[in-house]
Amino acid sequence: MSNDDKLKNALVNANDLDRNDLIIKSMADNPLVKEEYKGMLKNISTNLPAIKKSSSNFYKSHSQFMGVMLDVTAITPIRSVKHTLAELDKTRMALEEAHLKMMKKDIELREKENQLDNAEYKNDFEKEKLEVDILEIKVNMNNIQNSITGAVRKMSFFTTQYNSILKKLGKDDITEEEYEKEESRYHVMTCMKQALNAARARGGVIDEGNLIYLFDMGINSAQAQAEVYAYLEMENKLMAEGKAPTHEMTMKWLEACADKFSSDAEKFAERRGFKLYDEDSLNTKLLTGDKTNGKQDNQV
Repeated sequence: MSNDDKLKNALVNANDLDRNDLIIKSMADNPLVKEEYKGMLKNISTNLPAIKKSSSNFYKSHSQFMGVMLDVTAITPIRSVKHTLAELDKTRMALEEAHLKMMKKDIELREKENQLDNAEYKNDFEKEKLEVDILEIKVNMNNIQNSITGAVRKMSFFTTQYNSILKKLGKDDITEEEYEKEESRYHVMTCMKQALNAARARGGVIDEGNLIYLFDMGINSAQAQAEVYAYLEMENKLMAEGKAPTHEMTMKWLEACADKFSSDAEKFAERRGFKLYDEDSLNTKLLTGDKTNGKQDNQV
């Protein structure tokens, strides 16, 4: 039997548990359960199929909205690609682990079921313990399957987002060089976003943390403060005229800040003896299609 066939069997076994709701049913029939709770358990058992069907919509850690707006919060497109790929990698690894766990559980289940059918028991307790072991494995498989279905949907969603960002950029892929060269703009825009939001709560004054962030990027804090003051003043003027500032206005201001300050980091790096970009250490050949000896240059 192939691994794919084994996994299909594992999923069938897990689905059997969904249909039979074995745990709730066994609890309701258990003489150790107090009589006043049996009615509650029967009510749960009756409604559980519909509950499980609804619950299947939520077998993932976050909604699609949270994924785009609160998980991947990078302010520039290429950084968003990086964060999206990180989410895909994290989910892929979790999916692979769940896949392997499901296969192992399927082996355990078939072993236990074979033992149940063929073993000679010293007493009834041995058989009952084996039946409980089988039930426990099926419950675990069901829970693993829920994780798998949620992870597959999450991977599909972020794959769509990855392609959407590339389409917006007009690219088929992103090179490491492009990523590195956008980093200065990303950090300027991120720092100025944080500085602006901090200043809103501090009477227009940038907080200490973002002043340090600015200094570490080689940006004069007084100039950055002047930009923040000017932007807040413009917003206040618009509101005094009965007009509403927009989020898009802020984004354009942040892009203008990146245009103004993004070269400062390279100057500060050179002053400290660093070379901000080292093309020889970038994997530029991998995604541009250049090949060495018939292989892409991703070999170490």
